[in-house]
Amino acid sequence: MINLLEVTETNDMIEKENLDVRTITLGISLLDCIDSNLETVCENVYNKIYEAAKDLVKTGEQISREFGIPIVNKRISVTPIALVGGAACKTSEDFVLIARTLDRVAHDVGVNFIGGYSALVSKGMTGADRLLIESIPQALSETELVCSSVNLGSTKTGINMDAVRLMGHIIKETAEYTKENDSLGCAKLVVFCNAPDDNPFMAGAFHGVTEADKIINVGVSGPGVVKTALEKVRGENFEVLCETIKKTAFKVTRVGQLVAQEASRMLNVPFGIVDLSLAPTPAIGDSVADILCEIGLEHAGAPGTTAALALLNDQVKKGGVMASSYVGGLSGAFIPVSEDQGMIDAVNAGALTIEKLEAMTCVCSVGLDMIAIPGDTKETTIAGVIADEMAIGMVNQKTTAVRVIPVIGKNVGETVEFGGLLGYAPIMPVNSYSCDAFVNRGGRIPAPIHSFKN
Repeated sequence: MINLLEVTETNDMIEKENLDVRTITLGISLLDCIDSNLETVCENVYNKIYEAAKDLVKTGEQISREFGIPIVNKRISVTPIALVGGAACKTSEDFVLIARTLDRVAHDVGVNFIGGYSALVSKGMTGADRLLIESIPQALSETELVCSSVNLGSTKTGINMDAVRLMGHIIKETAEYTKENDSLGCAKLVVFCNAPDDNPFMAGAFHGVTEADKIINVGVSGPGVVKTALEKVRGENFEVLCETIKKTAFKVTRVGQLVAQEASRMLNVPFGIVDLSLAPTPAIGDSVADILCEIGLEHAGAPGTTAALALLNDQVKKGGVMASSYVGGLSGAFIPVSEDQGMIDAVNAGALTIEKLEAMTCVCSVGLDMIAIPGDTKETTIAGVIADEMAIGMVNQKTTAVRVIPVIGKNVGETVEFGGLLGYAPIMPVNSYSCDAFVNRGGRIPAPIHSFKN
């Protein structure tokens, strides 16, 4: 039976500690939109998405009012467009037409973002995959709500280094295409190793081909709630610390489970997963870095940071899996620089570097995320950074990602303002020693020996 203390506690989480449902994401299969005629594909895509998502925003707002839970974003993810447009698209400009269609329908149904302008090339690229990837800079410069992702590797297949090298070029080109907006296009572009099919978070969301025709996935977020809980156990041992994080993650996830089930019922769409991720925002008190400081670090990046993050990530998962029927997506602790005030402070203090962030990605759920780097960073250097991160994911059998923004015209010491949930970021230095000969070898890095499970 619910008691008054629990009601008060939940109210405080929402009103004082920034607890929210970060996103309700409606996944939509577009496999039945495939046609050899491009106009028909665009028409099919628009109609399928509009019909499926026309009530999504209204439903999210109604749930928010009924339960008093902020639902920050309503989003859509679709089947990777390289698959949907493969039969009709003969040039990269053809794929851009589909991107514009996605943007138009996203605006018309009122969602915040639409993900799935994607290609899955962990072992090799089809002609359609390459055309979509080459279209990304133009597509992201001509749309507002479209997000793009490319899966470059997996534990089972290894790393497609040809695609890694190409994405170094594409990221740089996207920065150039959107340089009037501080290279904002790169904030909507992410590359993965072991990309999950049911991720509700942008920019990496796409609707996997193994998913149902439509699905509801929910991402919850409560870094501020975890930090407040840990303030009450300062100085206690690790056992108490871990129990506190687990219990708090359980409560946060129950909120997501409630919203997911209600959205599923109201939209008559099956419930997919709850993503347990602690996703920070630029708001004060809504920071993963602040949790690490509460655990006992002077700044994120100090010695002990990787251990503290590993502990946090593990306890969030242990608490969350008990609170939901289905857990999936990324599920852990996000460490984006521009979206986390504590991370920004750590960078400005000199405590946090890209190399330390890379070490942290070995134990968290994502990767190098929302990191602004100098605009003159070489394509091969970006590709080398991507290769390092893909290797961490491949060998450790986990999802890793890279979302870096080479801000054209800016250098170390300057700051870039993205606005909204994307926040702002100091330009971070990148190791300038060359990896050209390594990146330009071509081919694939084979899968690790422990990938052979059959």
